[in-house]
Amino acid sequence: MNKKVALITGASSGIGREFARIHAANGGDLIIIARRKEKLNELKEELEKKYNVNIKVIAKDLTLPESPMEIYNEIKEEGINVDYLINNAGFGGRGYFYERPMELDLQMIQVNIVTLTTLTRLFLPDFVKRNSGKILNVSSTATLMPGPLQAVYYATKAYVLSFSNAIA
Repeated sequence: MNKKVALITGASSGIGREFARIHAANGGDLIIIARRKEKLNELKEELEKKYNVNIKVIAKDLTLPESPMEIYNEIKEEGINVDYLINNAGFGGRGYFYERPMELDLQMIQVNIVTLTTLTRLFLPDFVKRNSGKILNVSSTATLMPGPLQAVYYATKAYVLSFSNAIA
C-alpha cells in the first residue's frame, strides 16, 4: 500500500461503505473492517477494479474485546501505516431499557465506545509520532438529546462526541 491509507470500521454497509467508496475514488488505499467478510470482499473487488487501489479486508467481530488489538497488531506486522482512522462501526437498539437484553446493550457499548476508544488509543500515538494522520469518530445527532427507547445508543453517541472533542 503506497497511497494514503484509510482504515474504516463498519465498512460492509451504510456510511462506512460510502466512506470507502469516496476514499478509493480519491485514489486512496483502504483497510476495510466488518464482520461480514463476503460483503467486504464484494466491496474490495468493486473498488480495486474501478479505482486501481489496494484494499485489505479484515473480517472481525468488534463486539469482542480483543478485536481492536488484533487489528492493530495485524496492520503493524504487515508494515502498513494508517493515515486516516475512521471509527464508523456502531449499532443501536430499541426498547425499554429494563426490558432489553442486557447482553445486546453491553455489546453496543463495546462496539460504540470501547472499540472506538481502543482503536483511537492504539493509532493516535503513531499519528503523533509521524506528525501526520487524522481520526474521524462517527457519531450522531443522538448526542444532543436523551433518547427514549434508545437510552444506551444515545448515551454511547454522546460519549463519542465528548471523547472526540476532548482529544481534539
